[in-house]
Amino acid sequence: MHDLAALLRGLPPSCGPVRLVGVDGHAGSGKSTFAGRLAAALGGAPVLRLDDIASHERLFDWTGRLLTEVVEPLRHGRTAHYAPYDWNERSFGPARALPPAPVILVEGVGAGRRALRPHLARLLWMELPREESWARGRLRDGVGQREFWAGWVEAERAHFAADPSRPYADLLVLQSPKGYEVLTGPAGLPGPDHEVTHRDGPSAVC
Repeated sequence: MHDLAALLRGLPPSCGPVRLVGVDGHAGSGKSTFAGRLAAALGGAPVLRLDDIASHERLFDWTGRLLTEVVEPLRHGRTAHYAPYDWNERSFGPARALPPAPVILVEGVGAGRRALRPHLARLLWMELPREESWARGRLRDGVGQREFWAGWVEAERAHFAADPSRPYADLLVLQSPKGYEVLTGPAGLPGPDHEVTHRDGPSAVC
């Protein structure tokens, strides 16, 4: 994890003075836990959770809000302000500040969408098949969220069919019994004139 943190800190800024790093993957793939551990390895880097930007009415239709309230201020070195969504109360809460920081993690399904990719220093993808991810998510959330999950699965399928993230991932993150293994992603693989194994490039158990 510390090797990955050092790699990210060494990247050139991608959004004003900030290195925005996307952590994408299917719901239930472990994005939140991984992002929390990576943020700690980065010395307490802020984590913008897309669950705070989305809502029941706009599961994926939040690009404009993210760009206006978060990306645009950060791009100019200003503090961003956004109102996090409360999924229990089904309403947005008081505004929360997000000051510019050397690295800010953007975690959630859709963090690698095409509208956000130009502002990312790196895109990480949690490498867990969707059916396994969704099964983990359903188990985590319990029977009370069964109806929500039925709608979510269809919405996520439609989102990634129209705007896939994994093909543009710089790094793939695999969870293992020892921690996390980081591999070169599809966007980081060389062209057809070079041969490379799937494990070439950045690789570490952290």
